[in-house]
Amino acid sequence: VQLQASGGGLVQAGGSLRLSCAASGRSFSSYTSGWFRQTPGKEREFVSTVSSSGSSTIYADSVKGRFTISRDNAKNTVYLRMNSLKPEDTAVYYCVAQFGGRNTRAPTSYGYWGRGTQVTVSS
Repeated sequence: VQLQASGGGLVQAGGSLRLSCAASGRSFSSYTSGWFRQTPGKEREFVSTVSSSGSSTIYADSVKGRFTISRDNAKNTVYLRMNSLKPEDTAVYYCVAQFGGRNTRAPTSYGYWGRGTQVTVSS
């Protein structure tokens, strides 16, 4: 499966963005999917993931209550709605997926990574 992330950009603190991750190929509904992020000089950080059916989600503590992950399997797309953005949310955001995977925070559990989309939050 190939993943294409979009929706990043520049926004003021307190603003909102919605990231989209479009997956190619069939059977995306069988993939656990989600988002990680990375800033220069730091390791990739877990943000949020959603189970293949969409019934189970997990979030990093730093984004809980502000970000919402969802998916539309009919459109092969996963979304990340980001509200109340903070400057510390500035990062490159990566879409990930794993066939039949468990909903987990470990980046090594995801075999498919898309190119990142830059999110910049100004203070």
